[in-house]
Amino acid sequence: MNWDEFSDWGKKVSDWTQAYHQTVGDKPVRARTEPGDILNALPVSPPEDPEMMEDIFQDFEQIVMPGITHWQHPRFFAYFNSNASAPSVLAEFLASAIAPQCMLWQTSPAATEMETRMMDWLRQALDLPDGFAGVIQDSASSATLAAVLTMREKALNWQGNQQGLFGQKPLRIYCSSEVHTSIDRAIWVAGIGQDNLVRIPIKGDWRGMDPEALEDAIQADLEAGLQPAGVILCVGGTGTGATDPVDRCLEIAQKYGLYTHVDAAWAGSAMICPDYRHYWLGIDQADSIVFNPHKWLGVQFDCCAHFLKNPDDLVQTLAISPEYLKTHGKDGIINYSEWSVPLGRRFRALKLWFVIRAYGLEGLRERLRNHVNWSVDLHDRLAAEPDFEIVTPPMWSLWTFRYVPTEASDLDDLNLRLVNTINDDGRIYLTQTRVDGDLVIRFQAGQFETTEDDVKMAFDVITEIARELTP
Repeated sequence: MNWDEFSDWGKKVSDWTQAYHQTVGDKPVRARTEPGDILNALPVSPPEDPEMMEDIFQDFEQIVMPGITHWQHPRFFAYFNSNASAPSVLAEFLASAIAPQCMLWQTSPAATEMETRMMDWLRQALDLPDGFAGVIQDSASSATLAAVLTMREKALNWQGNQQGLFGQKPLRIYCSSEVHTSIDRAIWVAGIGQDNLVRIPIKGDWRGMDPEALEDAIQADLEAGLQPAGVILCVGGTGTGATDPVDRCLEIAQKYGLYTHVDAAWAGSAMICPDYRHYWLGIDQADSIVFNPHKWLGVQFDCCAHFLKNPDDLVQTLAISPEYLKTHGKDGIINYSEWSVPLGRRFRALKLWFVIRAYGLEGLRERLRNHVNWSVDLHDRLAAEPDFEIVTPPMWSLWTFRYVPTEASDLDDLNLRLVNTINDDGRIYLTQTRVDGDLVIRFQAGQFETTEDDVKMAFDVITEIARELTP
């Protein structure tokens, strides 16, 4: 294929994309292929000669699409949504077309300067103080790794990158039992070690970290000759929406001079709504905050907003500037590759610009509030059913439940069969988690085009299939 043919194929792909999004709700949410189906449909060896685009596109539809779980389905109630609104898709198309590598200001000034402005738009939308600066990372996992590396370097007086961890006091990082596994991975990659990730007990309906237990753990480590380095807080955890008491935990961390990182990967988007900000009171005292616009704001993956009270700490941790990466003769520029682990950077700010302008903050707030309100309504309906039990209450649009008919003997097995049967049915998609050792089913609403009727259908599907399992 050459560029002379691109326009025709571009139109065909554009038409296909529009039709896909308009009809995706008619498909089963989850892929129905068996392991190996796609692999076995693909030729073992690559072609020696060019193939026609007609054949390639036909194979895309016949081989690839049956193996796709439809994350853009309006009844995708599993995990956290990875959204792709129409303006975001267009922006991604343009970014792919011009294909800049945005590692430095000079490699595309527009990308760097738009990133600066878009991150300040988001800062204003969240009502963070003027002093916070932001960078777009690929995911919250990368932002968390960057924060953990900064914790390590500050605790070691900026000598860790040079000297390593050999001969140093063991560094200690504190978090609750509800944090995402990306925190564990960051601890591994940073060389701190799993044994030095200290899990603080949780309490309360929000399943948040116990501040008194946090301070006790820090004091115990100091007395044992260990080196406290940082605290990682959770706002809207993946399992149940667990949220730490941010203000009290940050106060304790500051008392001991510890670097703090707040993981609000999903729920951070909701903070564009003033009515939800009580969940993270005191956030202005955090050193590092992360949330993913690609989860709930309609900006497609990947686009992670990482805010820093003092970006110099992060730059001092990660910056490395060989001669070929220096920009001479220009003052006051930012090279965002010094704010992230990867050197290479995509033009992610463009899709933020398109989405925020296309919907406006109030349009985005309306979607978020609808998701929360519709999810709470579903929660209330299911809570009124005598053979269902609410396990954790709504945190924004996320809550958990179990099916508990009186005649059931093994509730874990029954609820696992329930969630699997629901997902095999195809009308909605849910996932499971564990709460205090018990298997429970998660519900969360967050797909950009979800309607109230889609959420209402979830009630019918859940109750119908549950009662078919226990006639």
